[in-house]
Amino acid sequence: MPGWNASDIPDQSGRTAVVTGANSGIGYVTARELARRGARVVLACRSESRGAGAASRIAAEVPGVDVEFAPLDLDDLKSVREFAASHAPARIDLLINNAGVMALPYARTADGFETQFGVNHLGHFALTGLLLPRIENVDGARVVTVSSGLHALANIDIGDLNSERRYRRWVAYGRSKTANLLFTHELARRLAARGSGVVAAAAHPGYASTNLQAAGPQLEGRRFVERAVGLANRVVAQSAEAGALPTLYAATAPAVRPDSFTGPRLQGWRGAPAKSWRAPWTLNDIAGERLWVASEQLTGVRYGSL
Repeated sequence: MPGWNASDIPDQSGRTAVVTGANSGIGYVTARELARRGARVVLACRSESRGAGAASRIAAEVPGVDVEFAPLDLDDLKSVREFAASHAPARIDLLINNAGVMALPYARTADGFETQFGVNHLGHFALTGLLLPRIENVDGARVVTVSSGLHALANIDIGDLNSERRYRRWVAYGRSKTANLLFTHELARRLAARGSGVVAAAAHPGYASTNLQAAGPQLEGRRFVERAVGLANRVVAQSAEAGALPTLYAATAPAVRPDSFTGPRLQGWRGAPAKSWRAPWTLNDIAGERLWVASEQLTGVRYGSL
């Protein structure tokens, strides 16, 4: 793993990848580099103009690649179901659950869930469950869910998953990213119990310069905070290209194990991919099972034999 970079991605010819939130940031880089190595890549994005534009940019950067846009709004379970029924490939080798929102003012999804929990966790939980029949019988298939080092801000509150008692944007974000890791943990456990070869793994980008950090301040018109975030992105953060490397490693490197968590080597902040620290509560079997059951009930998506 030392010094691992995009040039180390194994040949992906004949493989199909679905990348959520691939119109910008680390999702865009992830999709582009998988396509560069020969994969067919589906950019699953909320905005048609941005998603189709991203597909065109990748095609221009890497002529001859097989890349396409398909509509997916993780804020709306109806859209998730429509994507699975009408737009998802028949066979999926790589599902990259990348899309997310960060520290937004309180809002609810189309289905009434707190937005960060709904988009970051429940949308991807439902998507993975609906697509799993197209993944589980594919040799070498992987499900990679992008969490964050900021999961350490908070454990989930199983009695208040939608932050109805009290909403604190960064706590809610941390809970949603903890949910990503608990989901990966429980998915890996259930796949192993069934004898499946599908690898469920997680990754995080460290501090990478993307549009994610500025979304909350922009929504609230907090110009000073927005400018401060922009300055930090320019001065402190690593590039989206570097931030995408842990995801790409988790998706393609031969040594990746189920329920692993990959992030930047240097204090989880920046650098080449490495095994990342994770809070002990993200490895709790009971919490993982309880979140799984609650997520099935909330989304109406059940994982069949798992």
